[in-house]
Amino acid sequence: MREDQIETATAPLRDDIRFLGGILGDTIRDHEGPEVFDLIERVRVEAFKVRRSEVERSAVADMLRGVDIHTAIPVIRAFSHFLLLANLAEDLQRDRRRAVHIAAGELPQDSSLAATYRKLDAAPPAADTVVDLLTDALVSPVITAHPTETRRRTIFDVQSRITELMRQRQRYSEHEPEFAGIDTDIRRQVLQLWRAALIRLARLRIQDEIEVGLRYYDLTLFEVIPKINDEVRAALRARWPEHDLLARPILRPGSWIGGDRDGNPFVTAEVVHRATHRAGALVFERYLKSIVELEKSMSQSARLVPVTPELAALAGAGFDDSPQRADEPYRRALRAIRARLSAAARRSLGEIPSDGIDVVAEPYAGPWELLADLNVVDAAMRASGDGLLADDQLAALRGAVETFGFHLQGLDLRQNSEMHEQVVAELFAWAGVHSDYASLDEEQRVALLAAELTTRRPLVGPTAQLSELAAKELAVVRAAKSAIDDLGPDTVPNYIISMCTSVSDMLEAALLLKEAGILDPGDANTPPSSTVGVVPLFETIDDLRGGAEILSAALEVPAYQRLVAARGMQQEVMLGYSDSNKDGGYLAANWALYRAELDLVDTARKTGIRLRLFHGRGGTVGRGGGRSYDAILAQPAGAVRGSLRLTEQGEIISTKYADPGTAYRNLEALVAGTLESTLLDVEGLGGEAEASYEVLDELAELARQAYARLVHETPGFVEYFRASTPIAEVADLNLGSRPASRKPTNSVYDLRAIPWVMAWSQSRVMLPGWYGTGTAFEQWIGDDPARLAALSDLYRRWPFFRTIMSNLAQVMAKADMDIAATYADLVPDKALRDTIFGMICDEFTRTVRMHAAITGTDELLADNPALAESIHNRFPYLEPLNQLQVDLLRRRRAGDDSELVERGILLTMNGLSTALRNSG
Repeated sequence: MREDQIETATAPLRDDIRFLGGILGDTIRDHEGPEVFDLIERVRVEAFKVRRSEVERSAVADMLRGVDIHTAIPVIRAFSHFLLLANLAEDLQRDRRRAVHIAAGELPQDSSLAATYRKLDAAPPAADTVVDLLTDALVSPVITAHPTETRRRTIFDVQSRITELMRQRQRYSEHEPEFAGIDTDIRRQVLQLWRAALIRLARLRIQDEIEVGLRYYDLTLFEVIPKINDEVRAALRARWPEHDLLARPILRPGSWIGGDRDGNPFVTAEVVHRATHRAGALVFERYLKSIVELEKSMSQSARLVPVTPELAALAGAGFDDSPQRADEPYRRALRAIRARLSAAARRSLGEIPSDGIDVVAEPYAGPWELLADLNVVDAAMRASGDGLLADDQLAALRGAVETFGFHLQGLDLRQNSEMHEQVVAELFAWAGVHSDYASLDEEQRVALLAAELTTRRPLVGPTAQLSELAAKELAVVRAAKSAIDDLGPDTVPNYIISMCTSVSDMLEAALLLKEAGILDPGDANTPPSSTVGVVPLFETIDDLRGGAEILSAALEVPAYQRLVAARGMQQEVMLGYSDSNKDGGYLAANWALYRAELDLVDTARKTGIRLRLFHGRGGTVGRGGGRSYDAILAQPAGAVRGSLRLTEQGEIISTKYADPGTAYRNLEALVAGTLESTLLDVEGLGGEAEASYEVLDELAELARQAYARLVHETPGFVEYFRASTPIAEVADLNLGSRPASRKPTNSVYDLRAIPWVMAWSQSRVMLPGWYGTGTAFEQWIGDDPARLAALSDLYRRWPFFRTIMSNLAQVMAKADMDIAATYADLVPDKALRDTIFGMICDEFTRTVRMHAAITGTDELLADNPALAESIHNRFPYLEPLNQLQVDLLRRRRAGDDSELVERGILLTMNGLSTALRNSG
């Protein structure tokens, strides 16, 4: 696109930013006074001069250094609010550009389902292949409570209202009377935004996190997910009409909020109950409300339309004897459905939600019975020629019931393998099975666990005297059993074992499921059964390398082999992006994940299991972030096979799922990527695959060594990290219920990946997303132009390598070594500062140079002009936030522990997280 075309295309974005920024400025002048407003304006002007290289960076720092804290806070809030409004304007611009593409009749863009269907039509796979690969198809975004979403609900709601008003504003010219009224409403909302506190006074409780996660269903997911499911099913069945493809909806959401207790002591049995039953209450309320709406609208008279026998029987169930409805069979049938659904809600939840009716009725045994009755109504409408009516509200409700059941979302359980070991050891000791399980070697442990998994005998009874840890862990799993009994088998689908390093780690989790009554070992005549799958999570570089071997060994244990067979040979494995990155750096971690997938696919082929991979991706590149569609296509051949789960974390959740249009596009991208990776050849390496893998083996090892030299081998690195980033303050930010570290140590290994990444993001180093990669490229290429050409060729042909380079560029474009230098100055030891920051700067320069050489462009974001424009627009507003953060960190570390200084630091962190959009 030429410069003049870019100018024209981005003009509406600049106009929106200017308009919203002007309103914010007026609000600040009116409510904070001219002196504060003038300072903000002077800082803003200087920041733009810095971007244009007209003044030195110190110009902004000098203006803000030592500013009175009562003045600093409104300055911080001003730039934070501007960045939040800039996010809003960019989202509106994306909608505009999409509309322009569609109106121009352009081909569907990649990551859309329409583009996927074109690709399938161009190279249609064989029907038998499609049926096999899409059996048990599942795309499951799993919402987690990882604490990088810094916006309070109040801010979130006001931003949503401003977004809607801006959309309305686009429909009118400035001469129409509605225009002025909308502008006034926007001013009102910006004032409300300014008057609301940006940060919380108290840390989020896990109960709050549960509610935050559930709010996206009313906002978008109730509407969007069933819509996509219906569209995909219809499109695939139209192409392969002889097969009943996607018998179950492909898109089914999950959650970790309230079930993930790895390092979170606040997840208890009561929390599991709350998470599952609040989700159940929400879905029952939604169904009952929908049925009430249908009752209001379905006024068809038996005097005017034919009535099927099935509908007549449903209407005659006796729950509506009103004479006014005597000839309205649809309303009476829906009343009967509402009565049975209300009874089901009372059985499952202990109470009847709003819009329910308190009558004696047989509760639905499960959502399949509710769906059967709704299908009776649907069939009757179509039989009478009213299909147009059936395709509206009724179709939406049927799709929702099919997708969400009575449980809404699957809640995974997760716990660290070390905890399982302690609990199992105690259970064995109490039951007299073995007095010292911890002393056994791996072979002995597996033999003991396997024997226990063949008997239905529980290890402990209700009067067992257990430690607080063992009692709590058993109570959690028993709460999951209770939730499954109340809401259905999909309520808790998986038990994930963090830091899984052995077969015994997997069998210990299975034993706990057995102890809670979820796993039935079966007997000579009955196969085992479990509605909950055992899912190993491989996280470190070494564990990823050994993951396939562990899984293969587990499948050789007869008791576990029988269990997997009874579950349709379905076996899920989770891959951890965060800890592997912290362990070995960006390139080494990503390649270890790819290699692990190759090995797991090979294991699946040899053992006959249906492998499903669960990707523990974070929002940032350093934690596996980047465009989900590209990431799916970058998987090795055979790694997807119709099924994919991935975590959605932090501020990425609201970015993706707060708006219906945005939610649709992000979810369709997940499904589109899954279908393409499953049904098409997207790897693009052909017979050169093994040679390409060997190149990456060498590059990854070189990158790991370079990363280790800095992070694990340089004396004083942890001291430098703690001094040069706001890591200590990250722990104080009231973001989530989870502690910042797994253990109270001073080790990089025990620090959670989220605060690790967030701290580097705040200081604008972004180290987890690139460090070590430049050295690897430089050393591998050497002076050999053929090797450079080989990497350039891989960049063009191989989606994995192209995605690696694209994500690398994304994160480096957000880094700023000049800003990072101001943080490095916080390190009191000059020699340490010079050594480590010197290594960081050298590697950054080297990586930028090598990226340019391999991709053939000097622009980091040549393949992502939208992000380039975003960075161009917002980075002058980041400057003052970073400079003020450094100044306030100095004050705090010099002994000023006043509440206002701490609040100022937390506000800068909030503003920077808002601006960077994927901070952790």
